[in-house]
Amino acid sequence: MNALQLSDHFTFKKLMRFTLPSILMMIFTSIYGVVDGFFVSNYVGKTPFAAVNFIMPFLMILGSLGFMFGTGGSALIAKTLGEKKPDKARQLFSLFIYVTLLCSVLLSLLGIAFIRPIAAWLGAEGTMLNQCVLYGRIILTALPAYMLQYEFQSFLVTAEKPQLGLIFTIAAGLTNMVLDALFVAVFRWGLVGAAAATAISQAVGGFAPLIYFFRPNTSLLRLTRTKYDGKALGAACLNGSSELVSNISMSIVSMLYNAQLIQYAGEDGVAAYGVLMYVNMIFLAVFIGYSVGTAPIIGFHYGAQNHPELKSLLKKSLCLIGFFSIAMFALAEGLGRPLSRIFVGYDPALFELTSRGFLIYSFSFLFSGIAIYGSSFFTALNNGLVSALISFLRTFLFQVSTVLLFPLLWGIDGIWLSITAAELMAAIVTALFLIVERKKYQYG
Repeated sequence: MNALQLSDHFTFKKLMRFTLPSILMMIFTSIYGVVDGFFVSNYVGKTPFAAVNFIMPFLMILGSLGFMFGTGGSALIAKTLGEKKPDKARQLFSLFIYVTLLCSVLLSLLGIAFIRPIAAWLGAEGTMLNQCVLYGRIILTALPAYMLQYEFQSFLVTAEKPQLGLIFTIAAGLTNMVLDALFVAVFRWGLVGAAAATAISQAVGGFAPLIYFFRPNTSLLRLTRTKYDGKALGAACLNGSSELVSNISMSIVSMLYNAQLIQYAGEDGVAAYGVLMYVNMIFLAVFIGYSVGTAPIIGFHYGAQNHPELKSLLKKSLCLIGFFSIAMFALAEGLGRPLSRIFVGYDPALFELTSRGFLIYSFSFLFSGIAIYGSSFFTALNNGLVSALISFLRTFLFQVSTVLLFPLLWGIDGIWLSITAAELMAAIVTALFLIVERKKYQYG
């Protein structure tokens, strides 16, 4: 079977062939995060499990720079490749990787130094505070690898090597799963073992692609000598700001959810939300993976000014997103109780709270894919402003307003309902932007 290229005309079949590695890559990344939570919850305890989920949003904020350079940088690189400037594309690629490494080391050191006061400021106390600090400091030692891992997930697709990205992700995931079982279930190292397993797996996922691109390879990209290009860095940051905004907003909103859940349901509420977030990552990974997989194609044809192909890609993508949305909702409704039992079946009250929350929360999957794809679509078109606005509204403004209002009306159920309302509003806004911008980019 011939390898697909960014310059191809993409049918439904070709789209699925090209994006499937990215979808599987994101799903697998989410699954090994879920495995981490499973071992902590079942072998270490409910409080450590709550601590991991409590500090994770802060860790995600620090790692979000990798998302920004990965998505914003890959869109700029794909556009440059479409303009038939391969040498310039390689220089930009190298610049983004080197800057990411420098920034990640600095953020890692700052995070390790200030994680205790930050966790305390967020509301962690006593044993839970100590466990947040313990887990967070170990994870932060691998922050450079973590940022590179997510950055390479975009760059490997742009380099026309999505299958290689999947291989690296599977290698990292298997490393995490095996070490979780060994460190936590066999050696009984507790939270330290879970954190060490995650950190080592991130090193595999981040540094293995780095070695690949340092060596001569058959992809469109490789690491070379480069020079500082402030304009390109600024463009990548602006263009990738939607992903930066999205990740920071989701992390801040997660902190708000935790605060609301502590008020309405105590520690059990935080644990239940942690289960929903683990499973939510797997379901949303389908939308994110498809968006990551199509973004370089869109960027390439935008750079090549191939407007009929842009129109075709958008139309086919919206059809596929609609199909995925219905499928994710049906799976979530059917698997809500079984998945809840896997994580918290040892506690009847917590199990009931989690499974009910899951059944309500699952309606959000009907709408979330539209905004996720829409934001990625505008990033690929190098319109960082619209992309960032969609992400900000979806992951911050709509969620903050609903999670503050809905619990006043419906209590704990209002917290689970708030995400569905936020995703619905984000889908409507995305549809409006797609209509308004169609003449500018000639995909209408």
